[in-house]
Amino acid sequence: MHNIDLVVREIADEMRLRTDRGEVAHYIPELARVDPNAFGIAVIDADGNIAAAGDSDTPFSIQSVSKVFTLTLALGKAGDWLWQRVGREPSGSAFNSIVQLEYEKGIPRNPFINAGAIAVTDLILSGHQPREALGEILRFIRFLADDQSVTIDEAVAASEQRTGFRNVALANYMKSFGVLENPVDLTLGVYFHQCAIAMSCRQLAMAGRFLAHNGRNPSTDMSVVQPERARRINALMMTCGHYDGSGEFAYRVGLPGKSGVGGGILAIAPGKASIAVGSPGLDAAGNSHLGRVALEALTKRLGWSIFGV
Repeated sequence: MHNIDLVVREIADEMRLRTDRGEVAHYIPELARVDPNAFGIAVIDADGNIAAAGDSDTPFSIQSVSKVFTLTLALGKAGDWLWQRVGREPSGSAFNSIVQLEYEKGIPRNPFINAGAIAVTDLILSGHQPREALGEILRFIRFLADDQSVTIDEAVAASEQRTGFRNVALANYMKSFGVLENPVDLTLGVYFHQCAIAMSCRQLAMAGRFLAHNGRNPSTDMSVVQPERARRINALMMTCGHYDGSGEFAYRVGLPGKSGVGGGILAIAPGKASIAVGSPGLDAAGNSHLGRVALEALTKRLGWSIFGV
């Protein structure tokens, strides 16, 4: 772990000096207020060793990184039946685009764009009250992170509910095709709160460990999902996890990853480590700019790209 420690500290120092930091997500008022200079990174290996630097213990809104965990939950409930409601192909469109829904009769292209994640949340909600569904999502993430202090930032959730008109349109459009089972306002209420979960890089890297180790938590040897399912979630993260920037992320970083407009990225080095970075400045595709730069540096220096050194 010594070598990883050194690399992580070096990268954090380099990121602190950079002036190209991207733009914070101004369209969610509460996110527009975050410190644009923040940067954190945490890497957790198979033995549970943690290399962390920068603002790695400062919680931030995980936003769409939550979609990895809700997808895992929904697959546990519905299995492959889920894929009748949501596709598995990259979208090539912005995360909140409505264009493809019209062509494809309300079936979202994949579970990581907003429309797909709303459909996944709707499946988790079915048969439950919103409070129960949200509690299940939060309990699952706390279990994965082994940390009961993970919570929801209510100010961010309220901010999204006040301004999330595009998501309301996506949900209503899917409802018109029968893709959503529950009342739109209830599904969206759960979705906005799920996106407003706040975690630090250290907590997020902990929560993602099962995906780096064939579906098991290597510290407890407890199975979270079957190896095949972990592999498939990683495949979707690789092809769809960064919206219309997914190809660029694969090209530069070479790891499965999922971003959020709060500036977080969860990346998985299969068999090696779970990695989380947080930096709120976004690129044009809505992905953390410095987060991607840092992960590219990390995979180069450690030889961790799944495509080889």
